[in-house]
Amino acid sequence: MKKNHFTREVKVGLMAIIAVFVLYFGLNFLKGIDIFSPVSYYYARYENIGGLVPSSPVFVKGFKVGQVEQVKYDFSKKESFVVKISVSKNIKLPKGTKIELYDDGLMGGKAIQLVFEPILASQEMHQPGDTIESKVGIGLMAQLSGDLVPKIESISTQADSLIRSVRVLVENKNLNKSIESIQQTTANLAVSSSQLKKIMNNDVPRILGDVNVITSDFKQVSGNLKKIDYVGTFASINHTISNLSLITDKINNSEGTLGMLVNNKDLYINLSNTAASSDKLLIDLQKNPKRYVHFSLFGSKTK
Repeated sequence: MKKNHFTREVKVGLMAIIAVFVLYFGLNFLKGIDIFSPVSYYYARYENIGGLVPSSPVFVKGFKVGQVEQVKYDFSKKESFVVKISVSKNIKLPKGTKIELYDDGLMGGKAIQLVFEPILASQEMHQPGDTIESKVGIGLMAQLSGDLVPKIESISTQADSLIRSVRVLVENKNLNKSIESIQQTTANLAVSSSQLKKIMNNDVPRILGDVNVITSDFKQVSGNLKKIDYVGTFASINHTISNLSLITDKINNSEGTLGMLVNNKDLYINLSNTAASSDKLLIDLQKNPKRYVHFSLFGSKTK
């Protein structure tokens, strides 16, 4: 029984050790710490760390090579903060390297980056545990302010000018007159639209009906024209023209009574003389009727 009880306690103890190890490993993994990779430690001093906390990342040209391990402070000194960073052991820091504190994103987080020139073969290196020169980079918001503030001021000036122009335009009396004119035009268009609608509803159907009637009449006339014997009609016209031509030729050749009358000059003269004589006789008859007519109730006397 004791052996089983002891074995159970050993199992519980082993499980607890494993749980602690897993917890420790998991927490460090979540923090970005690789407990199996060897690291070197370096130090830097700052007057103000701006919210830097342990586990903040350490970069070299944007590549993460370590993290902040510890932040100590002593407010009796000007450079109150001592920051301890861990860097992968295979990263060598040449003399002249600077540990720069800078803004990591727009949310105000802080990070460390190692700034150094390309390493030369003969260049002396920092040793683990050295205190390296520190610097504070220009904050991201400060950079944005430096770039954006002049542009914002320029945009603000332009916006103010635009607002003034709009205000002058709105307060202009001519604008009110133009708006009234537009309203009047809109009202006239509404009236015209109503009248056009009435025309379309009343007059257009009647006009279309008349057009249909005219079209029907044209169809009837066209049908009647199709029934006409154009060949016979033209033949008859040609025959009539031929007869007229013959008559005209006979008249011109003095054939027949009409031809002789038209072409005989002596006959024309005699007829003219006869007409003149008849005219004189009628005139004399009107003037002296007794010379030609005698009336007597008891018989006539011979003179």
